[in-house]
Amino acid sequence: MTLFEEYEFRNVQIDQHGALAVLTVNRPNALNALNGETLSELAQVTDIVAENAEIAALIITGGGERAFVAGADISELAQLEGVFAGREMSLAGQDVMHGIATLPIPTIAAINGFALGGGLELALACDVRVASRTARLGLPEVTLGLLPGFGGTQRLSRLIGAGRALDLMLTGRQLPAEEALSMGLVNYLADSPLEKAREVAEAMLKNAPIALSLVKEAVRRGLDTTLELGLEIEADLFGMTVATQDFREGTAAFLGKRRASFKGE
Repeated sequence: MTLFEEYEFRNVQIDQHGALAVLTVNRPNALNALNGETLSELAQVTDIVAENAEIAALIITGGGERAFVAGADISELAQLEGVFAGREMSLAGQDVMHGIATLPIPTIAAINGFALGGGLELALACDVRVASRTARLGLPEVTLGLLPGFGGTQRLSRLIGAGRALDLMLTGRQLPAEEALSMGLVNYLADSPLEKAREVAEAMLKNAPIALSLVKEAVRRGLDTTLELGLEIEADLFGMTVATQDFREGTAAFLGKRRASFKGE
């Protein structure tokens, strides 16, 4: 029995392949749009993954062939009234994306079609993005009289720079995959993004688990501070890796010309 077999979800599907979990947003008839129930299920899966050491990497993808996630559910958005309701929805979505972004394991978005609005924000919460060659990406919220509310204004600017991010958000245009790759919005293009994401995940999983987690922490914390303080964070976390058994194993394996066997200790 795998970790997730005891759970039942309506809008997401979770499959476990050893230490790798694949989370599929599975509302293909709605282009996998993020309604409130789907966001709640994403949060639940993220909590399960965070609390179980047997999962060492997570891939997020979309069900069907047309979309990764085409955005938030517009029918639900249209029901919002007033500043308070809008703010609460934004905070709820931000909480879900923050949970994914702060997972201590590598996360990869396998973008198999449209990644728009909340869908791109979901991909931005992942560490690495693999897109199909026909994928389209964007934050078109201004065309609805809105702004990106699930972290897009902050994460996109940090990833590709304020100028490029503002161009995308102020025009609301959809990027073709090749252009997204050229500006660093996605890391890889592939005919099968899920297959490529698995390949990337397997490459990551060959490395020391604690080191992987602390690399993520160093980058995340460093982006929110000055270079000087970021370097202090890096030194502190480097010191923590030196105190691990994985460090001893890794250096011994290198010197002994053998493959390391990391235990996450």
